[in-house]
Amino acid sequence: MKIVFLAPFGIRPKGTVIARMIPLAVELQALGHEVVIVAPPYTNPEDSGKTENARGVRLRNIFLGPNNKVLATPVLTWRMFRAALAENPDLIHLFKPKGYGGLAAMLMIMLQRCGLRMPPLFVDSDDWEGKGGMNDLQSYSSAEKRLFSYQEQWLSRHAAGITVASRELQMLTARLGVAVEKILYLPNCVEDFPSGDGLRIRQKLSIGVDIPVVLLYTRFFEFSQERLHRVLAGIRERIPDVRFLIVGKGRFGEEELLLAASREMGFAESLIMAGWVEPVEIPDYLAAADVAIYPLDDTLVNRAKCPAKLTEIIRAGVPVVADAVGQALEYIDADYSGILCDPDDRQGMVERTVELLQDPARRKNLGFVGRRYLVENFGWRQYVGRLVGFYQNGD
Repeated sequence: MKIVFLAPFGIRPKGTVIARMIPLAVELQALGHEVVIVAPPYTNPEDSGKTENARGVRLRNIFLGPNNKVLATPVLTWRMFRAALAENPDLIHLFKPKGYGGLAAMLMIMLQRCGLRMPPLFVDSDDWEGKGGMNDLQSYSSAEKRLFSYQEQWLSRHAAGITVASRELQMLTARLGVAVEKILYLPNCVEDFPSGDGLRIRQKLSIGVDIPVVLLYTRFFEFSQERLHRVLAGIRERIPDVRFLIVGKGRFGEEELLLAASREMGFAESLIMAGWVEPVEIPDYLAAADVAIYPLDDTLVNRAKCPAKLTEIIRAGVPVVADAVGQALEYIDADYSGILCDPDDRQGMVERTVELLQDPARRKNLGFVGRRYLVENFGWRQYVGRLVGFYQNGD
């Protein structure tokens, strides 16, 4: 089969294309299929109009339109529509049922319903976009929010099939009236890459090999900032020489709030803010940690999302203390491959993290078992086999 993936945005700096689309495309091509990714690179406009190779997958960045968002919408929609069909694909898979790609996909479905021959169109959902979901976290206009919510529901109901990245999305999609056989659970998975060079990062950041390091790899929106501050302060109170390695960037100045809280609550000397890190360096940063925390408030956004960052941490062999919310319950077998906490118990994450920091043998075992459990149960290859069957049944 020849398959076109419609991307929601460019390959940089966001993670959906790198963490989800490219591994899927690589595994599909390993099975003998051809995949082309068509992307609107408004997140990396310097790539407008360029075609590049991403791990053997051809990625076509369409030419961007006018700077004005309203004027650009029909232009980018049309260009994505034309670029996808120009590949003469056997099927098209849209990633995220929204935005320019979503409009191009809606045009395809409407033309098909008018009698024109179009390739079957599948939709991938890795977040809940509508009310209570990502719409509530983004600075979209009210018109954009209404459009994205409508796109999510309309495309889910009219696509040949929909792949969903979490159990919560599976349930929400069924509630939209989509038949069970048209929904495929397709979580974010991993490839069996080796762990990174944590010692290099410790040397770079002047962290001694015997200093305990707690990792937070995050975009900050998944949890209450006040709760995070109290967790870090609680750990520091119990383990005075701890270092907190913060990898990632927030959207609304969360880093400044954290820095201010660290000074007020007494853990400023423990805080190491790495910020946004180049993707090629992330495995090394993760491997520098002794324990990772992964706080998740019990919200619709967190229940529906499929945290690729969590899979990266576990694959790195780092033992994880996470809240028992959403896909964390899928990726972690409690007390066997990682630690799960009650998200309403603030002290629980502190206690369990401290316990691991004080028990090197258990840390090592949890990290090893967690990695093995993830690779064995959430490998891209096994799920891509299911995806091919799903394509064939929905075609």
